[in-house]
Amino acid sequence: MLLGVLFVLLGIAGLFFGGEWLVRGASRLANALGVPPLVIGVAVVSIGTSFPELLVSISAALAGTNGIVLGNVIGSNIANIGLILGTAALIYPVAVHWRLIRIEVPLMVGLSVVSLLMALDGEINRLEGGLLLVGLVVVIVSLIRFSERDHEAMDAEILEFEEKEHLLDREHPVRALLLLLAGIVVLGGGAQLMVRGAVAVAQGLGVSDVVIGLSVVALGTSLPELVTCVLAARRGESDIAIGNVVGSNIMNLLFILGATAAIHPIPLDPAVVLIDLAVMIAFAGILWLSFCFDEVVGRIEAVAFLAGYVGFIAYSFLK
Repeated sequence: MLLGVLFVLLGIAGLFFGGEWLVRGASRLANALGVPPLVIGVAVVSIGTSFPELLVSISAALAGTNGIVLGNVIGSNIANIGLILGTAALIYPVAVHWRLIRIEVPLMVGLSVVSLLMALDGEINRLEGGLLLVGLVVVIVSLIRFSERDHEAMDAEILEFEEKEHLLDREHPVRALLLLLAGIVVLGGGAQLMVRGAVAVAQGLGVSDVVIGLSVVALGTSLPELVTCVLAARRGESDIAIGNVVGSNIMNLLFILGATAAIHPIPLDPAVVLIDLAVMIAFAGILWLSFCFDEVVGRIEAVAFLAGYVGFIAYSFLK
């Protein structure tokens, strides 16, 4: 049990630092090779920050702990809204751009419903995983094209974020590549430790791997989003805070779930995960409705999201 906790903590550290190095290495390599900043912001960074969840999910699927796979995706999406956005909005009310209300948030809700429909037959198979990956390509291309039409505001926002995070710092391609490779290696090791530790903790507590995936694993892989959102909220940069949450949820459903299922079909017990998927859809839908009413997540909504998240985690351990 204690060894499992140690593995989880080491895994979280590996995911955090490995993800950081991977994103910086990929962004600087793309910049050195002349890739436009818009593409770096929309594609490279968004996919790179999802690699911790991806490697944990693939490791769990190959190890046969499918509950961790679904728990990681579902739990991360619920944590992103309930815990991360709730915490950020508690620090500073989060206003939202009209584009998120009309495009990204409805897309997140729709993809959440699609994932529920895919789970109804007891498996997310390779074909469904492939369809999700096709959807990922379509979404990224569409976002880049849409952003090019609205390039002035979008470029300013992306460049400001990337400059603050030093993602556009000039660096020799070889050094950037080495940083990228180091990130991948550390991420891989962190993912393996996280899965091994999570399974040991689940066995020690006598709970299912789904519950551990929903709680410990999901929270551990969501730490980068939590740090980004809190920092953005403190700076009053609402678009980055909410864009990070919504973008991460979309990536979890299209990239993480799609790539994992394409590599290894994910069998599941509908009776176990359907309620969790329904809660994920409910959080996404409530967020959308909140935005439609006043385009702001205030402190009252923040407290409600945080309470809902705590209640969901408590229910997961007690069910």
